[in-house]
Amino acid sequence: MRRFLDFVFYYRAFLLFLILQAVCFALIVRNLSFQGAAYFNTAAQVSAKMSAVSQQIQNYFSLRQTNEALARENAMLRSMVVRLKSSNFAIPDTTRKYDLFQFNEATVVNNSTGMFRNYITVNKGSEDGIEAGMAVTGQAGIVGKVKSVSANYAVLISLLNIDEYVSVEILRNSTFGSVHWDGKDARFVKMLYVPKHVNVWKGDSIVTSGFNAVFPEGLPVGIITKVQAGDDALFQDLTVQLFQDFSSLKFVHIIKSSDVLEIDSLQKTVIRK
Repeated sequence: MRRFLDFVFYYRAFLLFLILQAVCFALIVRNLSFQGAAYFNTAAQVSAKMSAVSQQIQNYFSLRQTNEALARENAMLRSMVVRLKSSNFAIPDTTRKYDLFQFNEATVVNNSTGMFRNYITVNKGSEDGIEAGMAVTGQAGIVGKVKSVSANYAVLISLLNIDEYVSVEILRNSTFGSVHWDGKDARFVKMLYVPKHVNVWKGDSIVTSGFNAVFPEGLPVGIITKVQAGDDALFQDLTVQLFQDFSSLKFVHIIKSSDVLEIDSLQKTVIRK
């Protein structure tokens, strides 16, 4: 304590000068609008520049992580192709089918994974041709479908939503079913309605079936990681690990089908009859 008092006494003149400078500066900023505005504008500019630099640094590391994820994805896809070719499984040619679909890229601006009904917001809307009901995929697999749109934004129903079901098939044997999230782990969904007599393997790839006009046939969904008999008398209990990591979702592709309006109109006509 004595050293502190000695320090204050020794530098008393300099400390008094600093205090008076601070008081004068505060009075100028408070009472003179021009100087106050100039100060706050300068502070805002400095803050904005610092934020921009910080954002650039974050974007750099985010881009690095994205590139690493793309490299892993490419390696995984190449490995899948090699395994399919080596196992003599025929890879269907769906090139002509994809001509019926248009892909519109969008950036994710909001995303949730911790609720029972998760939603995603992206920066494309009606002015970009986005409509409710369109399918959405990510960098690695399916994501969900468009729920509602404004002029410049769209809200998507995530696949991580307990109300959503997507028609899929096992690539190896073309067995059909539906994937559904049970509200637990965001990395896994359940594949439903696969009969117990069907031969299912751990590691089987799951893709979209194309049984509706929303999702094109053959889009990647995930791989089967657990095969159990389950309590149901007819169907197996299958767990699928999703290809798409929803916790790191940054970009999506919104898919527009040129046939969806025609098919929907035809189905509604049949239902009314």
